[in-house]
Amino acid sequence: MRLFDTAHRDIVEFEPGPLVTLYSCGITPYDAAHLGHAAVYLYFDMLQRRLQDAGHRTKCIRNVTDVDDDILRKSRELGVHYLDLAAEEMARFDAEMGLLNLLPVFAEPRATSAISEILSLIGAALDSGCAYESAGAVYFEVARFPRFGRISGYGRQQMLALAAEHGGNPDDPHKRDPLDFVLWQPSLSDEPAWESRWGPGRPGWHIECSALALRDLGETVDIHGGGRDLVFPHHECETAQSESVTGKPFVKVWFHVGLVGLDGTKMSKSLGNLVFVGELCKEWEPAAVRLALLAHHYRHDWDWRTNEDMPAAASRLALWSSAQEGDGRRGLAAVRAALDDDLDTPAALDALDAEAVAGRSVADGARLLGVEL
Repeated sequence: MRLFDTAHRDIVEFEPGPLVTLYSCGITPYDAAHLGHAAVYLYFDMLQRRLQDAGHRTKCIRNVTDVDDDILRKSRELGVHYLDLAAEEMARFDAEMGLLNLLPVFAEPRATSAISEILSLIGAALDSGCAYESAGAVYFEVARFPRFGRISGYGRQQMLALAAEHGGNPDDPHKRDPLDFVLWQPSLSDEPAWESRWGPGRPGWHIECSALALRDLGETVDIHGGGRDLVFPHHECETAQSESVTGKPFVKVWFHVGLVGLDGTKMSKSLGNLVFVGELCKEWEPAAVRLALLAHHYRHDWDWRTNEDMPAAASRLALWSSAQEGDGRRGLAAVRAALDDDLDTPAALDALDAEAVAGRSVADGARLLGVEL
């Protein structure tokens, strides 16, 4: 299999072992998952399907960020406990991902399940000299990690801008460098807090995923990723803190999915320009929704157009369902070849279209794509 690795900025050969470990950055459950989220988890689902089809076992972890600024702010607005809000949204998320026929992941660990591991990891970062205490918080010192910026390839000014955009607070006066990032922070009076040797508080965003990945998958993960907007600061910071402690490569292949927009703007909760899987599946067959997403290559940003994407996907599903002749081996072989070439799902769909137009069955190839005819 050949996959684009963000850190190398090129397509690389990925040689899987008998067991392939994957870590997919999951949702912060304070609102419904939109199509941008669904696309990320769908492409990780396609990785699992092709790897399992090729005879490998997969162990995919998809975390749940059940304590961070966003969920605490939303729970405060609603007047509910943050864990109750998380439970409600996770139930909705699981139901909607089920509609898309996603394979079960090995585990969906919550950040709050790893507080002891987080505390140990922060302690190790301090012991290694890569972190420091300041004003009741613990920060990672990026100057102690010379490879900081290697994953994203961004320059300092771009990193500062993105840190500010994603809650990194580069103006924090307690930092030695504006790019330093928080590992542990004091909690506000109405926020959850855990005891630590640095005082009561809660973890920073980045340390949560490092602790979960190291605990559940080991020091080196085969494939790690999420949406393209997580490259910096989240995955850059994850790498720095993890490798500083373990001394081992954190990830073999960084797998990042393009952003889904609506009317030319990135789809996001803050903008409110969202399209939801559950709502689409009330009007269209879930298999058609899955096909509409797979029609776009995972690496590219693209714009969702319901009036174009969904009718085209429904027509494709009808065409495939009408093709009955033969055993489908040609179509299955074409799908495998396309997926092995940087998970090229549009090419896989086109190959099955050609088979179906010729009247040949595409059931086996469709099944590998997660579509039952």
